Amino acid sequence: MNPVAMIWDQRGIFLTGLANTISLSLICVLVSVPLGALGAIALIEARPPARRLVQELIDLFRCVPFLLLAYIVYYGLPELGLRFSAWASGAATLIIYNIAYLTEIFRSAASALPRDDLEAASAFGFTKTLTYRRIVFPQILVTAAPVVGNQVIVMIKDSALLMIITVQEITFAANFVNTNYFSPFAPFAVAIMLYWGLCLIVELGVRRLGAMQKRRYG
Repeated sequence: MNPVAMIWDQRGIFLTGLANTISLSLICVLVSVPLGALGAIALIEARPPARRLVQELIDLFRCVPFLLLAYIVYYGLPELGLRFSAWASGAATLIIYNIAYLTEIFRSAASALPRDDLEAASAFGFTKTLTYRRIVFPQILVTAAPVVGNQVIVMIKDSALLMIITVQEITFAANFVNTNYFSPFAPFAVAIMLYWGLCLIVELGVRRLGAMQKRRYG
C-alpha cells in the first residue's frame, strides 16, 4: 500500500494519539509546575525535618526510571486497592516524575536571586507570600524559563514510554499502524514529525514568555 495513502487511511488513530499526547502534557504542566514551585518553597522555607523529608522524596523520584514508575502506578498500585485507567496512570506518572525535577529547577533559580531584592522586600514589610508573588516568582520565570521549557520537551518525549501501559499516544498510534501494515518507516516518520512539531511549539512559547517577562521586569 502506498505510504501516503496508508497514513491518510489511519489518520484517525494518529489524531487520537496526538490529542492524548497534548492532553497528557498539558495536564502535567498545569499540575506539576505549581506543585514544583510549592516544593521549592518547602526546600527553602520549611524547618529542617520537613525540608529533609521533601528532599528525600524528590531524590527518590528523580532516581527512579520513568518507565519503572509507570509500571508501579499502573500495575503495582492495584495490589494496594488503587486502580486507575491507563490514561490516568500515565498522567499521574508524568506529574509525579516532573514535580521532582521542577522543584529542583525552581529551587536553584530562587537560590540564585540577588539577596538585595529579598532584603529590600523585607525592609518594606512584604510578607513571605507577597515576596514570593511579587519578587521571587517573576524573576524565576525569566531565569528558569529555558530550563522549564526543556523539561516540558522531556515530558513530551517521556510520554512515548506510556505506550507500554497501553496509553494511546503518538508512539502507540505509530506502532499500531506498523503492526497492521508491516511498514515501519512511514508511521514512525509521522510520529517523529508530530513530536518535532510539539517541541517547536514549546520552544517558541518559552522564547515569547522570556521576552515578555524581560520587558516587564528586566
